[in-house]
Amino acid sequence: MEIESIGVLGAGTMGHGIAQVAAQAGYRTLLYDVAPSLAEAGLRRIAENLDKGIERGKVKPAEKQATLQRLSAVSQLGALAGCGLIIEAIPEDLALKRRVFQELSQLSGQAILASNTSSLSVTQIASAAARPERVVGMHFFNPVHIMKLLEIVRARQTSDATVETARRVGARLGKESIVVRDSPGFASSRLGIALGLEAIRMLEEGVASAEDIDRAMELGYGYPMGPLKLGDLVGLDVRLAIAEYLHRELHSDVFRPPKLLQDMVRAGKLGRKTGQGFYKY
Repeated sequence: MEIESIGVLGAGTMGHGIAQVAAQAGYRTLLYDVAPSLAEAGLRRIAENLDKGIERGKVKPAEKQATLQRLSAVSQLGALAGCGLIIEAIPEDLALKRRVFQELSQLSGQAILASNTSSLSVTQIASAAARPERVVGMHFFNPVHIMKLLEIVRARQTSDATVETARRVGARLGKESIVVRDSPGFASSRLGIALGLEAIRMLEEGVASAEDIDRAMELGYGYPMGPLKLGDLVGLDVRLAIAEYLHRELHSDVFRPPKLLQDMVRAGKLGRKTGQGFYKY
């Protein structure tokens, strides 16, 4: 199946980034959120990202103009019905995602439906759709317009043709794709959360400062960003929710949320989005 247009459901941190790379790759792209103001805000963030790209010499002014011309904010979910691929980027709530996929499959029976979930069961999400064989996980990484990885998650129902279409789209978006079987946390989140939680335990035990724990991974192992800085970027509430899910599903103490993480989330110290996490912003 050749994809000509992409719909993105959710204009937040991940959704606006997915819409940006889709439009930059030449796809006609529709961005929807529950409130029109949120979708418009997503378009403004895309324009800001492109302006930064121009300042750094990575984006040409003509490319910015062409990208924005391919983008539209829409106020009705039904506007996505004509898209060949619809990518969901809403909060990590399984019941919510299942409701959305049920509604999307009624709107557009022929579209491929993709979830940007970082840990939830794509198989359970797909079971809510009318054509589950056309459902796939397409897990992007933040910031989407910079990070190269795309994790394609094959649910039990996902067809080979759907996986291949996701691969082709990923390549056109400039991403390097890996394909993983649907399992709690997939490959990336399962490994990343394990490392992040251990870094929090080290901080909790006084092994080293947040700065030195991060520096150990950045300078010793070549990580572009230490695990505590990354937690602040992703959002500590998001980290906690994923940890709780993996602990529940995998029955492993590796994923038991540290008390420090729980206390910080209760205190509203969620990272960059609140101005304070393991670091102050």
